[in-house]
Amino acid sequence: MPVRRLPSNPNLDHLKYQAKDLLKDHAACTQGAAQRIREFHPRFAGATDWKIFAARLNLGDAQLAIAREYGFPSWTRLKRHIERPTLSDRLDLPHQLRIEDEVFRRAVDLLDGGEVSALRAHLQRHPRLAHQRVVFEGGNYFRNPTLLEFVAENPSRHGSLPANIVEIASVILDAGTSQSARNEALMLVSTGSVPRESGVQLALIDVLCDHGADPSTAAHATALHGELEALKALIARGAPIDLPAAAALGDMEGARRLLETASREDRHLALSLAADFGYVEIVRLLLDAGENPNRYNPVGGHSHTTPLHQAAGRGHEEVVRLLVKRGARTDLKDILWQATPGDWARHAGKPDIEAFLRGLDTGGKQKD
Repeated sequence: MPVRRLPSNPNLDHLKYQAKDLLKDHAACTQGAAQRIREFHPRFAGATDWKIFAARLNLGDAQLAIAREYGFPSWTRLKRHIERPTLSDRLDLPHQLRIEDEVFRRAVDLLDGGEVSALRAHLQRHPRLAHQRVVFEGGNYFRNPTLLEFVAENPSRHGSLPANIVEIASVILDAGTSQSARNEALMLVSTGSVPRESGVQLALIDVLCDHGADPSTAAHATALHGELEALKALIARGAPIDLPAAAALGDMEGARRLLETASREDRHLALSLAADFGYVEIVRLLLDAGENPNRYNPVGGHSHTTPLHQAAGRGHEEVVRLLVKRGARTDLKDILWQATPGDWARHAGKPDIEAFLRGLDTGGKQKD
């Protein structure tokens, strides 16, 4: 789920109270608490709700989850950010202005300016740059990027890319990069709106794959961001067409064929995608196969919401009605804004869906 943004003047005592509230919600076995702990406490990654509820959690566990929920790796790092901030802690600044290493920052400036020859010479003078990483905290992603990952403009820093960004990427790739950096850059390019709007997304996918990036590592994130042309490009470069990919592309025959051998995790993700994109027959297929419409979506896949939230917010009335008919609760609130599916429909300007959801009780029946 998106991480929470700290207020401009964060208060450590207030954050401690949030940790205590999370402990209370855990003790009360609330579904939202289980989802937050599963996503933000590394010991519980992939754990079921009941395994989380059965575990003994102390204040340190809750503080770790809260810190990671705000984009920091530990409570100690969050505390340092508040008590002894440095330039890199200036969350109000674009990422390139938060870089404290002058050599690395110069490389990013040359990249952003499209200065191919100067960047190549800079990399030759400082060969460590191709593998060096910088640390950014307090964000949802892009926390430990290499220089290569800046070619994606994701997160957006300028809102555009130089026309020769593919050549820029090639210069960095030729200087030597790790497999993880290539894969991460591919994911950022494939999920980013700026590369698509700049007309370079598919060319960047090709150059990264030509240099060894693994297309399968970016496919699910690309589907979740609705970058379907990029998803097709990744498939063309070797990413498998699995159940989530079929669900994102609306491929009913493919979904039916892949369902039997799909993992539990892939079925969960496929329901999230099908509801989000409005593919009612694929949603029906997954519900018939036993998928629970009242689970929060999987980590990495709009995990602060349920399928009903996504369908209501997107305006997919047929999917909304099907989910409700199959038992989707109308009173479950999303984790970030504490809003019901009806609230999401209202926010999205979908009055017919809102009226339908408001007229139901939590069991999906019309109110008297």
